[in-house]
Amino acid sequence: MPDQPETLLNGYIDHTLLRPDATASDIEKLCKEAESNELFAVCINGCWVQNAWNYLGESNVLIATVVGFPFGATDSDSKRYETEVAIDNGAHEIDLMINIGKFLDGDHQTISREIRDVIDAADDRRVKVIIETGYFNDEQIATACKVAVQAEAHFVKTSSGFGPSGATIEHVKLMRETVGQFCGVKASGGIRNAEIARAMISAGATRIGTSSGVSIVSS
Repeated sequence: MPDQPETLLNGYIDHTLLRPDATASDIEKLCKEAESNELFAVCINGCWVQNAWNYLGESNVLIATVVGFPFGATDSDSKRYETEVAIDNGAHEIDLMINIGKFLDGDHQTISREIRDVIDAADDRRVKVIIETGYFNDEQIATACKVAVQAEAHFVKTSSGFGPSGATIEHVKLMRETVGQFCGVKASGGIRNAEIARAMISAGATRIGTSSGVSIVSS
């Protein structure tokens, strides 16, 4: 993964398909697009990890999957189990949805423990913590980032794509300023062209989650 923004965007992109109506043929198409365009990863729902492994197991494209998605309101133990199954099926990265309600209740201890449990279950794979910034003010976003970093998450991520809003330049800058240089920032949600992708990278994003990966790198 590039450390600094570059002209080529391929190495920043998690080529994403999280629609509930996605089919096996859709996943195959996604994986082939990611490989042929040298994108960093695909990001898919857990039921498709084995399919993606069949297409990408010998390639350089990583497989990311989501846990507790899209609302984060499942029990912590189920998130851990979901992670274990994903890793067994071939996932390289986990995008974990935090429990938004518990965070808003101020139960940061539960959020931290949940992140740590998932990191442990991920067995040295990267874990990205989805904050869902559209629900929070700036102070809450910064606090969520601090909780994630203290729990030793590898990335913080703006959005699921199913919340009230997607990534913004302002939120990406805030997240980068909060986590420093030793934690990744994934901008996700509403990034549909190369101009916006480059702006997110300039603001501090080190990964871009988008369903428009092919058009972005082709423009």
